[in-house]
Amino acid sequence: MLNMTMTGMDSDRPPVLLAHGLFGSGRNLGGLARRLGESRWVISVDMRNHGDSFHDPDHGYAALAGDLAQVIAAQGGRADVLGHSMGGKAAMMLALTQPDLVRRLVVMDIAPFAYGHSQSGLIDAMEAVDLAGLRLRSEADARLAEHVADPGVRAFLLQSLDLKADPPRWKFNLPALRDQMPRLVGWPGAPKGGFTGPALFLAGEDSDYCRAPQAEAIREYFPQAEIRVIPGAGHWLHADRPAEVAEAVAAFLD
Repeated sequence: MLNMTMTGMDSDRPPVLLAHGLFGSGRNLGGLARRLGESRWVISVDMRNHGDSFHDPDHGYAALAGDLAQVIAAQGGRADVLGHSMGGKAAMMLALTQPDLVRRLVVMDIAPFAYGHSQSGLIDAMEAVDLAGLRLRSEADARLAEHVADPGVRAFLLQSLDLKADPPRWKFNLPALRDQMPRLVGWPGAPKGGFTGPALFLAGEDSDYCRAPQAEAIREYFPQAEIRVIPGAGHWLHADRPAEVAEAVAAFLD
């Protein structure tokens, strides 16, 4: 079972399950969890090979969707599901293959589409950092800066550096993520139209993850999909425009 945190309150609505993206953890969607938790239970998970969840060599979307299904089954058998990026693909796979578990679906800045990019460069960067003797996050940031120029990306990655371990360690299963990268950026295929429930797709205006070809794929797989663009937001739209994203999600799920 995935490591998970529950926040919120009792209600007559099903819980909301939040699935984060690659190199993230459950707490990355904390702002959404707090907003949605004003009226229901919210389950934030660490996906496999991330955070405090288990490590496994299989990081394909069938396996990730199966993990989410186990969490939902343990919490009553039905949930609203929200996923960002990698978590969005896992949420889509779950909805398409086990639609009875999903009441409403929210996907943030990703599509059922095989992308051409790779994130292996960030794995190279993390593996290149000498973690010996690290005690301060500022020192870790300085070492990572030799390999990653963007301070925002460094801050994001460093959330998953365990400085309390001896020696310090990344919480990611980096070898598995490197090995599975083609599957992560790809799309394995699933029943088109397999989920006929309400689905909201939020896209960042400044991101290239949900342009015309991806929008076409979304409509093929999810005939009820509403696609909404968040102005001034990039791929991490919940960090760029937290209030707008939280309100859009809350209104849709309500």
